Amino acid sequence: MTQPIAIDAEKAANQKALNIFAAIDPASIALLLDVDGTLIDIGPSPFEVDVPDDLKAALSRLYDRSGGALALVSGRPIRDLDRLFSPLRLPSVGGHGAELRLAGGAFSRIDDLPADLRRDLIDAATPGSGIEYEDKGYSVALHYRKAPQHEQRLRAHVEASRVAFAAEPTEVLLGKAMVEVKRQGINKGEGVRALMAQAPFRGLMPVFIGDDVTDEAAFAALPALGGKGFSVGRNFCGLSGIFSSPAQVRRALRQLARYE
Repeated sequence: MTQPIAIDAEKAANQKALNIFAAIDPASIALLLDVDGTLIDIGPSPFEVDVPDDLKAALSRLYDRSGGALALVSGRPIRDLDRLFSPLRLPSVGGHGAELRLAGGAFSRIDDLPADLRRDLIDAATPGSGIEYEDKGYSVALHYRKAPQHEQRLRAHVEASRVAFAAEPTEVLLGKAMVEVKRQGINKGEGVRALMAQAPFRGLMPVFIGDDVTDEAAFAALPALGGKGFSVGRNFCGLSGIFSSPAQVRRALRQLARYE
């Protein structure tokens, strides 16, 4: 009896989110969008994902309608975002706040972690283990989507690496089947604050959509900025709406871009 109720509740929440989102005027907001699990579906690995052409078209139109106040806010490096969303080169917060690029090309990036520390972390991705890594320079992300049985071993390896390089202050960010080691104080909330201090975002109401615990800092930054938050599939404090899936986020963006 509980499953149909849960499904009905999810559908009702999704429809409510669609209705609230449809009432937003793109010309009066800054639209900030997480990528994996929000705009696009989670793939078997970070390197096996699809960005639909109709999503790119909607983003391009919304970028124009918002006067350029649209940005991707992702854990991915900006170079990867450019590759995925080509030919678009959108304003972006990359690496959970480690990188920032504005429309005019102005770009900032924090310093890399020591190479020895990164190599030590990457050693966890042994051949044939199913663990995949992203060396972003300023952080290392270890993905175990294809090897969930290695989660505890991976976490132990990460902690041992951090102890071995204790002179380098780091922190661990946990995501969907992912462990990332990064510099302290770098998060999406700080990235959003930095972005919102720049034109054309400055003075606008930020509307952020995210899906994961890695987005909590961005949601937490919204109240002080007068912003609204929407999530995908899970509840966070103070949300304006919850979409049921990335497909429904794409639908909402198409509607806001007036493609539907």
